[in-house]
Amino acid sequence: MLGYTKDYRSISKNLTKADSTFFDNRISVKGNHVTFSKDIKKLANKQKGWFIVLSRSGTIIGTYHAPRQRSWHISKSKLADMLMPVGPSAIKYHSWKLENGSVLLFGQKNWTNILLQKVEAETVWKKQQLRLSDPTRKQLGKNGAWVQLINANGNVTAAYGTTNKKRYSYHDLLALRKKQNGDTAVYLDNQTNQALIIGIKQPHALNEWVDSSTKKVRNSIFMVIALLFLLLVWVVFSFAYQFGSPIFAIVKWIEQLSKRLYEPPHDLHGESLFWNKDGRLKGKYRLYKDLIDSLLQLTNMLKQNQLQSRLMAQTREEWISGISHDLKTPLTSISGYAQMLKSDAYSWTEKETRAFARTITEKSSYMMTLIEDLTLTYRLKNNALPMAKEKVDITEAVRRTVIHFVNEYDRMHFVFHAPKEAIWTAVDPKWFQRILDNVIANAVKYNPADTTVTVSINAIEHHLLTIRIEDDGNGMDSQTLAQLFNRYYRGTNTSDAGNGTGLGMAITKQLVELHGGSINVKSEPGKGTAVRILLPILP
Repeated sequence: MLGYTKDYRSISKNLTKADSTFFDNRISVKGNHVTFSKDIKKLANKQKGWFIVLSRSGTIIGTYHAPRQRSWHISKSKLADMLMPVGPSAIKYHSWKLENGSVLLFGQKNWTNILLQKVEAETVWKKQQLRLSDPTRKQLGKNGAWVQLINANGNVTAAYGTTNKKRYSYHDLLALRKKQNGDTAVYLDNQTNQALIIGIKQPHALNEWVDSSTKKVRNSIFMVIALLFLLLVWVVFSFAYQFGSPIFAIVKWIEQLSKRLYEPPHDLHGESLFWNKDGRLKGKYRLYKDLIDSLLQLTNMLKQNQLQSRLMAQTREEWISGISHDLKTPLTSISGYAQMLKSDAYSWTEKETRAFARTITEKSSYMMTLIEDLTLTYRLKNNALPMAKEKVDITEAVRRTVIHFVNEYDRMHFVFHAPKEAIWTAVDPKWFQRILDNVIANAVKYNPADTTVTVSINAIEHHLLTIRIEDDGNGMDSQTLAQLFNRYYRGTNTSDAGNGTGLGMAITKQLVELHGGSINVKSEPGKGTAVRILLPILP
């Protein structure tokens, strides 16, 4: 009941955090008739939003406070544009699939983009000035918004309604949305290479933070204080020490947790307050054994989360440093060859010029690959990658891929095993090809010449198909294998160190799961690597 109350409190501040079950219980769809409950209407009004219900075919069968639509039918392409608009949009939509198969859309005005358009129109780019009109200033103040104008170097040249920050680093820009606790939008002026940053501080973001940290401690302290009050009557008569001191020790423990000290309390001599040296719970605390066990479990969990958070932050910093190095290296080559071509001191032959151009092209392609991988992994993380599945003969698709690698890499040995009959399943051809390319390319890239790469396809009881990519090459150690599908992780036991994005296998895993499948990797140093991909077969 407490969990339900907390969830409803969070949803009452932000409907986009609700799941489809929440709406199934409050929205009734019978044929082409839709009924909205009173509380769901109240929540929509409170959050200044509206509802649109679409049938399986895209027909609008019900609305609540929605703007007038030009058509009673929304195509798939129109729906994609509504949910993932290209460029700034004045309206943002969230969607859920209801129990009967219909689609629910919840729309709200995107005040960040609306205000951004107004401020952009009143910005004097050449003079680096914000000439905001009085109506615009009032609108910014009403929404608790701030505006900053920054130049190409990240220096703040003009601002309104914000802090005294004078300059942004790359890390500051990456963390801007999280630090401001609200919605943030950016507009880039290509002519002057300046950018407008606008943000809206949302009170519910702060409330959620309080719910997730302070309120837990507050509720725990309240429960302990209530228990303490009941025990005080007994303590007054005779058992003050026996029953009172454990409560104070538990309260001290909870206070330590609120200060992010994830250890059980100790006495002045550094000894544990709750356990003897042999690990047994002291006699006066045994009455509270269940509570103490729960607190210990919570303490260990918070401590582990803190360690994982630090490790992830460190890994992310190392990854950013590596990506920066990977971008700087080809940029240095491109700049160097460009300077050589520009120099009047030398007269290059046509052959030398073509060699320079080839190197510049290769380095540019490498940089583009890094940037595309970074963009793709964030789209996958935010579920913003559209899938266009088609019925495909997997055997033929894998065979063509293997032939491509055979022609490209004659230093490797390739073996292909597949059943004679076709195996059909529904995949997005583009992203399925990316899966195959990532896995086979790894087998080629991180193994020596003359390594044998075996690709095989098998069906399992007409329900599942397996694609196995095996090699007898270097293999991976346990640390690399454990981190293989984590974003930002770049293995250190390869012969091509520093030349990967740290995103390839993370992207591969997410793409496989978007196809309804799974991926598993087994590897040992010196014994090679085996990758198994499971996908459903079309009936």
